[in-house]
Amino acid sequence: MSVAKQLADKFGFEKVAITLRTSISASDNDWAGMLYDGENYCFSKSYHLHIVDRVGGGDSFGGGLIYALLSGKSTQDAIEFAVAASALKHSIEGDYNRVSVAEVEKLAGGDGSGRVQR
Repeated sequence: MSVAKQLADKFGFEKVAITLRTSISASDNDWAGMLYDGENYCFSKSYHLHIVDRVGGGDSFGGGLIYALLSGKSTQDAIEFAVAASALKHSIEGDYNRVSVAEVEKLAGGDGSGRVQR
């Protein structure tokens, strides 16, 4: 992930986040992320997604990452939260991620049942 280090070095970024998508088909992808903090590369777990809607997936990743970092989460926990938020958004139609922080934390923490419970 030298591109993350290059971006940090060239532009002085404290952190660089990158989504990692592996396309299996138009509707099925593997989804993960990486967060570089200037010293360490932290990789999230990978999720196998059946995509309902791609719109808002990147925004959910970015919003999730910002929320996690401002909440004081570690680099590893922040990338896990961001990827989980984005993975859940891929299962929802429209441009709004209608999941709660608790639902994202449940998935990020290892509950991969895929069921969003409200």
